[in-house]
Amino acid sequence: MSEIIRCDINERWAHSGIVEAGDFVFINYCVGDSSQPLEVQINGAFDHLIERLSSIGLTLESVVKFDALFKNIWDIPIMEKVIKERFKGKYPARKSIQTEFAHNGLLFQLDAIAYKG
Repeated sequence: MSEIIRCDINERWAHSGIVEAGDFVFINYCVGDSSQPLEVQINGAFDHLIERLSSIGLTLESVVKFDALFKNIWDIPIMEKVIKERFKGKYPARKSIQTEFAHNGLLFQLDAIAYKG
């Protein structure tokens, strides 16, 4: 296996935003503006994901799986609307989870796995 590359490091939170391992890239903690309504937060999280992918030469099409974290799991249809707009039929595998966020106002977060092979 080639070298594992870690970037977008946050020392305060002790995590890497992007980890490249072999042909796969793991991208975590993509969020939008937590002061905005849910749909804006979801679009912001995907914008954040696109920004991180772009920083390593990838696009949204390279995403093979993502985990969507919700404050309220019943908001999945709002995310599905955004996914249809963003992925245009080339959908990744996904999992949706309800959680209590430590950050006040946060309603949505996503973590993704992309393929760069």
